[in-house]
Amino acid sequence: MWCPSLNRKVYVLRIGHRPVRDHRVTTHVGLVARAFGADGIFLERHVEESIIKSLEKVVETWGGSFEIVKTANPRHTVTEWKRNGGIVVHLTMYGENISDELLNLILSQNKDILVVVGGEKVPSWLYYESDYNIAIGNQPHSEVAALAIFLDRLFKGKELTREFHNAKLVVIPQKRGKKVVKKE
Repeated sequence: MWCPSLNRKVYVLRIGHRPVRDHRVTTHVGLVARAFGADGIFLERHVEESIIKSLEKVVETWGGSFEIVKTANPRHTVTEWKRNGGIVVHLTMYGENISDELLNLILSQNKDILVVVGGEKVPSWLYYESDYNIAIGNQPHSEVAALAIFLDRLFKGKELTREFHNAKLVVIPQKRGKKVVKKE
């Protein structure tokens, strides 16, 4: 857990992955989850091994701790998360619009958070078993964008400046050009 002020775990559950077709999107959900502060991600068991290897390589090269877990049954993952005292936040264009009041309500519970993002067709059970259905706008959009916005608001932007321990490569921010330092 990297954010002492949040004092809880945040994981992402990616559901609705269509092999081959969603390869890039699922990879980007994992990259955004890691870069924007999540502690780990649950991926459906039929997700290609190359996606998992790609995410593991990013963690190895760019540092930090980020757990990648395969799940045989996303519904069971949601049920177990709640049974263990966590809350489930489903990001959807059909939910309540994101607001500071809603985020404060979620944070005030001081529980681990499972953020669920789906693909093209989300199963109806998720709308009823989630503690919160949150909309990042009420128009069709990418689950990658929704996840980035939600995590950024959840962590109040602090995730963008954190340091990743054990990084082999580190970007040095600068006005022009790019600078990457290799650590030994």
